[in-house]
Amino acid sequence: MHRAPAFLPLTVDAAARLNAGLLLRQALVTDRAADECWTALLAGCGTAARRGLAPQLRRLSEATSEHVGVRWWFAEGTGHRRRVASAQENLEDAIADGDGQEFALAFVGYDHAMASAVVACPQRARLPR
Repeated sequence: MHRAPAFLPLTVDAAARLNAGLLLRQALVTDRAADECWTALLAGCGTAARRGLAPQLRRLSEATSEHVGVRWWFAEGTGHRRRVASAQENLEDAIADGDGQEFALAFVGYDHAMASAVVACPQRARLPR
């Protein structure tokens, strides 16, 4: 059964609209990992789900970089890249603190930063060189 993304709805929607299959798959996997982490945080557990989300966030950032093009990501998209990195750091801090409320707020910022980066890249920058 398919469920709507709970943590990355903007990013999933942006990837789907742009037919970015790899990015979409990575966003959905990351959303599931976030759901597992959220459950662990609420239960007060120090499970692998909490430790496993940070690497998954990095994989999503890498997939985003590949989608928008490394050249754009490190040039015109630098502001977006920094915003994503900052949001990711906030999320990792929330996970380390075990703070569910901080986690939820940080994920809203992360989702917005990721989706903004995906849609901000001009279509021509995504074309293979």
